[in-house]
Amino acid sequence: MTGPVGARTTRASRPNRADRADRAREILRTEGPAAARIVVTVAVAWQVALWLGADQPPIFAAIVPLVALRGDPMTALGTSLQRALGVIAGVLIGLAVLNVLRPSTATLALVVALGLGVGMVLRAGGGLNIQVAASSLLVFANTSPDAYGLHRVWETVVGAVVTVLLAPLLWPPAPHRVLAVLAEDCRMHLTRALTGTTAALAAGAAAARDNLDLVDAHVEAVHANASRAREAERAMKFNPLRRRHRDTVRIQAGRVASADRLTAHLTTLAREAAVLTGREDLAQDLARAGRRLPELAALTSSAIADTLSGRDPRPAVTAARAFFADYARTDSRPVSVALRRPFQRLLDDLDGPDGPGEPGEPGDPRRSG
Repeated sequence: MTGPVGARTTRASRPNRADRADRAREILRTEGPAAARIVVTVAVAWQVALWLGADQPPIFAAIVPLVALRGDPMTALGTSLQRALGVIAGVLIGLAVLNVLRPSTATLALVVALGLGVGMVLRAGGGLNIQVAASSLLVFANTSPDAYGLHRVWETVVGAVVTVLLAPLLWPPAPHRVLAVLAEDCRMHLTRALTGTTAALAAGAAAARDNLDLVDAHVEAVHANASRAREAERAMKFNPLRRRHRDTVRIQAGRVASADRLTAHLTTLAREAAVLTGREDLAQDLARAGRRLPELAALTSSAIADTLSGRDPRPAVTAARAFFADYARTDSRPVSVALRRPFQRLLDDLDGPDGPGEPGEPGDPRRSG
């Protein structure tokens, strides 16, 4: 029995090892360039400080890239400047206090308090900049504060300058590729949210409530993608090697932003479905709606896919509106009207603010005739 059991165990463990290997490769692919960028920038900052006459290991020049090189070049620029300003302010505070007062516990408290006070003004990422207090404290604790302060300031400035110059040039991010992936991910989440809700109508109240949770998860994923898209678009401003992609990135970011705007209508549809399926008196009306809405969802999903892929969405929107109008003429029950309304909003948004689409519900003030 040992042989077969061992064989089964070995076979069962293979997928786990494969998953771990895939995960390791994915981490290396996504994090490797960032790590390499940090290593190169640290080495260059160190060497530049040595060329400029550092008579001790220029550790402070090397620290800046480790702290600042996180995310896009714009973030590196802001972090480098905040760190340099924080170090300069902290060193000045430490030296000023020590030139007036002797080291003591009270002097220590004063140095830290002044550093934190200045850090409230020189804010880092919207929060308190503790670099000021840390630098002033290190000056206070050093046996040669004047020499230490001088080395700390100029080496930090060297590291900040090297970081700002190299961040956009070393393995720059490719926002156009990132945005293409984000747009496809948004399409998947929007489509699943839309078709899942129409399918839940025929599955009962419990399924509709569960679907509402799923839709909320899809919406959160689209929100996160929209945030990443804004970061990718912002990164282009500090990315001289990707200048030819600026128009492409702007258009792609606009598509992801459009996907984010559609999420409100999907949430409304899921909530309407969760509320209406809980009423037994509406069972027949829901059954009728459940037979027509999946096709409307499929047509609307095609329009969403065309929009996010860069294809012309007007043919798909026109087809969806034609089905919508026919459905509205043949079924004016309140349940159907309520469930169609989010689709009307979706199609209006997919048409754009100047879109030619005709609303399908009777009584709509935009309806012609």
